[in-house]
Amino acid sequence: MKGSWRLIAVPLFAATFSAHAADDARTPLYYQDPSGAPFYATGPKKTPDQRDYVPVFEDQPAVSSAAAAAPGAKRRILYYRNPMGLPDTSPVPKKDSMGMDYLPVYADEDTAGDARGTVRISQGRIQTLGVRTEEAVMRPPLTRTIRATGALQFDERRLATVATKVPGWIERLAVAATGDPVQHGQVLAEIYAPDLVAAEEEYLVAARMGGTMSGGSMAGTIAHGDPGALVAASLQRLRALDVPEEEIVRLRKSGKAQRRIVVRAPADGVVIEKPVQEGMRIEAGQPLYKTADLSDVWLIAEVQEQDLGMVQPGQSALAQFVAFPGKRFEGKVEFIYPSLSAETRTASVRIVIPNPDLVLRAAMYASVEIAAPATEGPMLAIPSSAVIDSGARQVVLIDRGEGRFEPRQVRLGTQGGDWVQVTEGVKVGEKVVTSANFLIDAESNLRAALQGFASPNPQSAPESRP
Repeated sequence: MKGSWRLIAVPLFAATFSAHAADDARTPLYYQDPSGAPFYATGPKKTPDQRDYVPVFEDQPAVSSAAAAAPGAKRRILYYRNPMGLPDTSPVPKKDSMGMDYLPVYADEDTAGDARGTVRISQGRIQTLGVRTEEAVMRPPLTRTIRATGALQFDERRLATVATKVPGWIERLAVAATGDPVQHGQVLAEIYAPDLVAAEEEYLVAARMGGTMSGGSMAGTIAHGDPGALVAASLQRLRALDVPEEEIVRLRKSGKAQRRIVVRAPADGVVIEKPVQEGMRIEAGQPLYKTADLSDVWLIAEVQEQDLGMVQPGQSALAQFVAFPGKRFEGKVEFIYPSLSAETRTASVRIVIPNPDLVLRAAMYASVEIAAPATEGPMLAIPSSAVIDSGARQVVLIDRGEGRFEPRQVRLGTQGGDWVQVTEGVKVGEKVVTSANFLIDAESNLRAALQGFASPNPQSAPESRP
């Protein structure tokens, strides 16, 4: 018996030695993970647990993990897939451009009950692809950002025009430049107006006749008419001609008409127009100045017709101007104009922006963001990056665990920021793929198409080789 063992050991050792010598004489095409997992290397390599990668030669097929788990078992091959994970398959064995064998996909690898198109991916490949998932959750009402462009203009309620109600000549301009700031009651100009001088003289005569001047008495009456009524009428005429009250008080005290009448600013602001000069003759109603209060300005934004229904007065808005890059100005939507532009299909929206530093000026161009509530209550939402939109339908990939990903068609609602409302197709707590979903979807579509060929009828199944 001992001799027989020695006789057997010699040929086995010789055969093993010759096999290793033959392997050493050949050059491997590549090296594969010893467990049969789809991990490859161009040269010798070790696994994390210090096992050597297995060399694969030209006449040696790649090792399948499923085949390694059940050696000798007959299994029906559905198709062969690309060894590098590319969405490319073949009904028969083939090699890729690097000489690597396509890997067989067996019928028993698909878990019973998986939805059509479900993809199974190894944990290593999931990490390589950078697959990320996130749960579908109930979220508070979404806020949608509506973007538009616009331009600044003066607040129309804070504009003022300075004019006189009588003709005359400008004898002095106290404010002589466009852009000068003015305050309410400030003297802007002095004019000579014969009609105003005549009205003052008329008032003085009526006052003397009525005894209302200092030192006078009511004894000085005339036979015709009531002198008190004449005084009142003269005073009313002065006020109707916009003679300032302080001038009337001066007139009563001094008893002398003044040749020049001052023109004062009706409100705070800056001079935006000054069409007159000293010495000019002016007509009644001719504008001398136009002023604007810049403490608030209007931003007229052009909002697209499809977004108009979500804009309401009182909503917050942020504006950025070319003149102030990186700086944002806050405002409020105040009014939506009642008509649309037929050419651009946009509506004008008035946004009031505080301007305490007076840095904003009329006609400045701006980009606007209006925060509009998109939903009225809590709703189921998923990240918008999880949606694969083909135009005709929207699909998400559901993580079923153990490397399985199921494509599922969904019905979407309103989108706000990075989230989108889901009205059908996903339940609370289900995980959706948010990154690398396009790569998985491509393989899922391919798997679904190939499953259509893998009919239960053996006669209709594609030819395969174990």
